[in-house]
Amino acid sequence: MFVRYQPFKALYLALELVFTLFVRIPLWTLLSIPRSWRPRRSWPISRVILVRLVKLLMELPHRTGPIIATPSHLAIAPGPSVNGVWVEAVPQLVTFPLSEWANIAEVTAVKIPGYWIHKAGSNLSVGDSPMPGEKVVYSMHGGSYAYQSAHPSDLIASISRGILEHTESIQRVFSIEYRLSGAAPFPAALLDALAGYNYLVNDVGFSPSDIIFEGDSAGANLALALARYLVECRDDTSVKLPAPPGALLLLSPWADLSHSHDMDPTMDSSSRFVNSDYTDIRPSSRSVEHYVATFLGPLGPGAAETNRYISPASKNVVVPNMDKTTDTLFKDFPRTFIVVGGAETLYDQIKTLISRMSSDLGVGDGVKDGEGKVSYYEAPDAIHDYLVFTWHEPERSQTLKAIGTWVDADKP
Repeated sequence: MFVRYQPFKALYLALELVFTLFVRIPLWTLLSIPRSWRPRRSWPISRVILVRLVKLLMELPHRTGPIIATPSHLAIAPGPSVNGVWVEAVPQLVTFPLSEWANIAEVTAVKIPGYWIHKAGSNLSVGDSPMPGEKVVYSMHGGSYAYQSAHPSDLIASISRGILEHTESIQRVFSIEYRLSGAAPFPAALLDALAGYNYLVNDVGFSPSDIIFEGDSAGANLALALARYLVECRDDTSVKLPAPPGALLLLSPWADLSHSHDMDPTMDSSSRFVNSDYTDIRPSSRSVEHYVATFLGPLGPGAAETNRYISPASKNVVVPNMDKTTDTLFKDFPRTFIVVGGAETLYDQIKTLISRMSSDLGVGDGVKDGEGKVSYYEAPDAIHDYLVFTWHEPERSQTLKAIGTWVDADKP
């Protein structure tokens, strides 16, 4: 489209801004005065408008191309208080099945950036060895594997800052700038996430049991895939993998990249909640279809239906070495905390994930023994990935406090 090129792009964006300020927002406000006309009766008018603004901002780049430049895996982007490091590739840690998928997709392990965010007032230097008993959050950002960044200036970094603010035992968060699918398809991001984990364990010196994988949306999908690789391949003598992490923190996880949860327009959350969320994952959504196809690359759409590394919540997922579908997919996974918004389109698939993990690991308060390893927090009227948005209160603060309680409960 011509609006992807200057000066038409700038003119189009200016017109969209004027139209939004003087037409859309007044109309949205007027139509939200009756509570019964709001996506959620409990929402204040301000939230109705903010959610619709987020949805508009998500849609605009599909018409105009990128609106602002985003840091990528190609360089450490400078900035105030940016603590960037280069993370070395780890081809020596790649074994089956990751090696097979990498060969099919023709992707290799590469050197990538990572970023540290320290707690306010901390005296830590970049890459300091861990203090005795120190835990660290290893963060993987969301964005449909197609956009967003691990850089501290990215909107998603507000999650890391929120966790640091609400936990006593976490002093820093490390985020990996994995390759987006536009640069390389699956399993490139998984190769990069593996490199980041190796950096934390073998370069910085953290014990795996003191590392918490945290991911939001697609980042939670990646965190699950990395945990699965470490769990399933830990006995492979051809590689010396670090042990699995101590815990998983999954925020609005995108756990089914297929449409196994999205086929009934009257029943499925992808349709029920499409007006109360800014994400649209229905089969008719061209943007999501494009993101998934780009991410899957040569593996094709069938992988989204059956591959446990890609869609662990798919209704058609296949367990390795078994010619049937089953719910026993999470044996030996670490303790896990899952966050879900009650107004998000991913609601059904996240509940399936919770059910499967609880069945395998036990549901409870995240205690250290084998019972009750899965905890979850549901904010009834919250949207997808709501911890990103500082205006999404009181749900955001309430959830961060619950996460802090869960994290700090496992202090030695």
